[in-house]
Amino acid sequence: MNDSKRFGRRRWFLGALLLAAAFTLGVYAAGGDPAEAPALSPAAAHAAPGLEPRSYADVAEMAMSGVVNISTDKVVEMPDWHPMLQDPFFRRFFGEPEDQDRERVERSLGSGVIVSEDGYILTSNHVIAQASKIRVLLNGSVEYEAEIVGQDEQTDVALIKVEADEPLPVVRIGDSKALRIGDRVMAIGNPFGVGQTVTLGIVSALGRSIGLMQYEDFIQTDAAINPGNSGGALVNMDGELVGINTAILSRSGGSQGVGFAIPSHMAETIMGMLVADGRVKRAWLGVVTGEVDQTMADALGMDRPRGVLMSEINPDTPAERAGLQEGDVILEVDGKTVNSISRLRNTISLAGVGTEVDLVVLRDGRERRLAVELGEMPENPGSARRDEEGEEIENGLEGVAVRELSSRVRQQLDLDDDLEGVVVTSVSRTSNAWHRGLREGDVIVEIARERVRDVDDFRRLIEKDGDRPVLLKIQRGEQTPLIAIPR
Repeated sequence: MNDSKRFGRRRWFLGALLLAAAFTLGVYAAGGDPAEAPALSPAAAHAAPGLEPRSYADVAEMAMSGVVNISTDKVVEMPDWHPMLQDPFFRRFFGEPEDQDRERVERSLGSGVIVSEDGYILTSNHVIAQASKIRVLLNGSVEYEAEIVGQDEQTDVALIKVEADEPLPVVRIGDSKALRIGDRVMAIGNPFGVGQTVTLGIVSALGRSIGLMQYEDFIQTDAAINPGNSGGALVNMDGELVGINTAILSRSGGSQGVGFAIPSHMAETIMGMLVADGRVKRAWLGVVTGEVDQTMADALGMDRPRGVLMSEINPDTPAERAGLQEGDVILEVDGKTVNSISRLRNTISLAGVGTEVDLVVLRDGRERRLAVELGEMPENPGSARRDEEGEEIENGLEGVAVRELSSRVRQQLDLDDDLEGVVVTSVSRTSNAWHRGLREGDVIVEIARERVRDVDDFRRLIEKDGDRPVLLKIQRGEQTPLIAIPR
């Protein structure tokens, strides 16, 4: 054996000794003889640094029996792979009978959390969405068929139920509002269908909004969450449910330490509504909101960015009846600070229909208090808003959205108070309107030489001349060009 090989073996041996020594020192640093280490209790999660437990088995044992595996069947219709196969002659030619079933069954896996002894199970809506059959596997051996109690796509929460002959093990629901960044948490679920698995991490962030659902207040964690974990439990060190695992951010499809869970206080509120009514009744104010950044804060004379701006107050809504005005900034709801649109939306929507909430509002540099009795959000809130996103004209100007000239729009575009028309809020870059020069911010004042006063005029005049090109007169700054747009 030459000297270099002998030296390499010695270096490997020394490295192994150092690792063993480091492990031994780490064990004894926690309190001496490993055999004398105290058993873990739930309260051990709050131990001082340096006294952390070496095992989280007790936490896992408290919660694992109440976390189930969910498998679903979904029937999907198979498209013909070639148009010729739609012809009965060619189907017989290719050996396919005319009445052949063109459907197939897709199967998927996920997780769920038993929250009541009589069989209610919380899970993620996307786990059971469009399922024709839902099977729940308890403790890896006992299987039940579940029925859907209710679903809420806007929060990705679903509630299902199984009928069992005896009380089922449950995971106690904890207080997710008490979580702090840095708290230890454990994720329990069925990743990749391999079977029940636990992973450990910390709370990385709270109140996250990542644009997956309309209502988001995610707990972010670095506990490994993978496909199949969806609908499973995120528990604290007392074994209590603080979140329903629902999403990951990943470039590979696997865990990269950025997972998200729906907080238990939101899931529990949604569950109560689903049990009572089979659907979610959301409260609302009836406003169009805007973020308050530094520029907006300076414009409103605020010392710093805070609160949520009321861009518009829709007519005949709780907000209008309570006296809210355009330009108001909501700072607090029932004594709780709101500094983002998502936080305000979540707080109001879950407060309860008919509930009276106290608002702290900044108006003209002074704080005011207003009491608002919340109404129920319409099924299509867009129809009750004053053109918040613009009104799409489906059979007129394709790819163009417009809205009324509100006082806020006039101020933003520096328009005269007596100017009549509708403002263009968006133009698709693939549309004829874009290629002919129509742009966002243009104000349409005439169509085919007739004046446009509002959206109703716009719709009527656009549809008036059938298939003829549309002649628009627009106001763009100091210019008023004419634009002809083909249908």
